[in-house]
Amino acid sequence: FKENRKDDIWLVDFYAPWCGHCKKLEPVWNEVGTEMRNMGSPVKVGKMDATSFSSIASEFGVRGYPTIKLLKGDLAYNYRGPRTKDDIIEFANRVAGPLIRPLPSQHMFEHVQKRHRVLFVYVGGESPLKEKYIEVASELIVYTYFFSASEDVLPEYVILPELPAVMVFKDGTYFVYDEYEDGDLSSWINRERFQGYLHVDGFTLYELGDTGKLVAIAVIDDKNSSVEHTRLKSIIQEVARDYRDHFHRDFQFGHMDGNDYINSLLMDDLTIPTIVVLNTSNQQYFLPDRHIESTEDMVQFINNILDGTAEAQGGDGLLQRIKRIIYDAKSTIVSVFKSSPLLGCFLFGLPLGVISIMCYGICTADTEGEVFEHEGAKKESGDRELTDEGSEEEQEEEKNGKYTELSDGELKQKDIMEKKKD
Repeated sequence: FKENRKDDIWLVDFYAPWCGHCKKLEPVWNEVGTEMRNMGSPVKVGKMDATSFSSIASEFGVRGYPTIKLLKGDLAYNYRGPRTKDDIIEFANRVAGPLIRPLPSQHMFEHVQKRHRVLFVYVGGESPLKEKYIEVASELIVYTYFFSASEDVLPEYVILPELPAVMVFKDGTYFVYDEYEDGDLSSWINRERFQGYLHVDGFTLYELGDTGKLVAIAVIDDKNSSVEHTRLKSIIQEVARDYRDHFHRDFQFGHMDGNDYINSLLMDDLTIPTIVVLNTSNQQYFLPDRHIESTEDMVQFINNILDGTAEAQGGDGLLQRIKRIIYDAKSTIVSVFKSSPLLGCFLFGLPLGVISIMCYGICTADTEGEVFEHEGAKKESGDRELTDEGSEEEQEEEKNGKYTELSDGELKQKDIMEKKKD
């Protein structure tokens, strides 16, 4: 594979046998291979155990599992989309095909526009702008399609101020790249590769982090058709559509179904329906200080964020990181006990039991040591008393010795008196 891979285009899943996500991807990957073979795709689909062939995995920059890469000549493109069959196949066909796809007719243009929600088009001949466009396309082809067309192929409603030009078609209209207002072409395409209004999930939110935009989200329940849920979603849609010229460079708009993901992200319990604005670059977020009743209220809230008067919460500071560690640990423990109480008792009860026994043993050992030390000191003190005063037998003998001495003296005295008498 290493010697011959450049002869073909390869879509490879680098996996590890013990990886749970890899096992979950396996049936999807088998479907990808079968469908691409049946459609006659030139892309060859394979998978490689990155733990057995670590040198090859390292050569391609594999750092996690599973990692999906499309290998095309000397280039290796990372897949970062949802791990579904249709998304993976769409990625493979897009990257394996031409970098810039020509649109030779209006019929072809209309056909492509119906198939793709967002498409970029270069109009004009050879120019430095085209060279830059090709360079950006080689980098961002993993996210979107790039086309080229002549001016007469474009719809009649399109008006170009000058040629050459780069355009994006989305949201039922088009926008022309302006180097002076929009800055670098790569940054502009990266910002504009999303529709103005999105159904936001965890993956989309991660991808939006690359745009540098703030994300204004209506957090609702899609299954709830009440007026409040519908109204907040409509307000966000209206702002995205009617105030695009004011906010599109700084804001991305959308809605999120349910508050589970947003709660884990903010480490807070948001009551739905509600509106939150996320700064994915520094993990800050903004909540409206009053109820959003109309489009004008939402516009005022956005302006407050832009001028710095709205209070930012969260962030990536030290305290927030500590809070994140505690929150993640708590969430993990709760989820384990909810899914399997017996497993939770074993995983967390056994270590706590061992630690408790160790602490009890240490405390008990210290208490017994103090008792032994006290008794030893008492015994030593008693020995000193016996040494200083002598034993009872010694005291008795000493008393007897004194009595004996006095008796002998009296006897001598008596003998002397008898001798004098004689």
